[in-house]
Amino acid sequence: MLILMKQEASKADVEKVKEKVKSLGFSAHEIPGAQRVAIGITGNKGRIDPDLFLSLPGVHDAVPVSKAYKLVSREVKAEDTVIRVKDDDIGGRALTIIAGPCSVESRNQILEVAEMLREVGVRFLRGGAFKPRTSPYSFQGLKLEGLEYLREAADKTGMHIVTEVKDTETLQQVAEYSDILQVGARNMYNFSLLERVGEARRPVLLKRSFSATVEELLMAAEYIASKGNYHIMLCERGIRTFETSTRNTLDLNAVPVLKKLSHLPVIVDPSHGTGAWDLVIPMAQAAIVAGADGLIIEVHPNPDLALSDGFQSLRPDKFRLLIDRLKTLGSFMGRTVPSGVATPISTEN
Repeated sequence: MLILMKQEASKADVEKVKEKVKSLGFSAHEIPGAQRVAIGITGNKGRIDPDLFLSLPGVHDAVPVSKAYKLVSREVKAEDTVIRVKDDDIGGRALTIIAGPCSVESRNQILEVAEMLREVGVRFLRGGAFKPRTSPYSFQGLKLEGLEYLREAADKTGMHIVTEVKDTETLQQVAEYSDILQVGARNMYNFSLLERVGEARRPVLLKRSFSATVEELLMAAEYIASKGNYHIMLCERGIRTFETSTRNTLDLNAVPVLKKLSHLPVIVDPSHGTGAWDLVIPMAQAAIVAGADGLIIEVHPNPDLALSDGFQSLRPDKFRLLIDRLKTLGSFMGRTVPSGVATPISTEN
């Protein structure tokens, strides 16, 4: 159920409703909106009588919610969620571009990439420090050293860090260095990790698993939201199908479907979605036309020497081409694309 408060409802009115929900043995989730505050109720096994709340001061209405993923559904919040990361918004009119190498390989590498990205206005730097890999013999990341290099690069360029959290054991360490926690496709069903990420109070980029349905992705997001963290981005990164010409099948159907079912921002990953650098640019453009709020792109100064995913990484010149094309495309879609130098590079060592 969703309790809609009146526009003039006071904080005391909101707290009284939350206390009533808790007295019934359920959980109350305060969801601020553009026009009014709403309070989502979870933990109930069946129908809740609306009359329990309609007589409380400040209550406008009590509305049943049909979706299993209550807190992240469009039923609970009609307007799009915009996530604020310091001075930047995700999910607003401006397209969010997240870019960087698959893995942090060295200090020089991540600094070089960060400065190039900053020159074209990118505000979000991606890079893996803890890398869950299919083979135990593949490069597993620089771990803490990689996090330190990421933090240095982001601080020098005024960017925000997006990096993957691999497990509950290293979550706190990753959260100390990063601005956005990425939950990878392999961990979408790791419910213990999702709950811990929900408690970490960092924005979350949640990637769809290889064979997950849209509803399963939304239920994974609900695990995070149920712990009080509503700053979640849903990421379409390709699913497994019978097609073998690409690494995965980038399911762009999911973009408008997710936008219809959920109020959360939707990010598309054409790098993993295709697995081929020459397909990244056309599919990135298609994702924006489909309604995506942003992209996450792998960029490497020398893909041939990359320790992971070089075959799907864009060289800097190709990435600049993509940004130029997105500026033109964005104008037709009513979206803006970051451009130019965003923040002066720090001279501190």
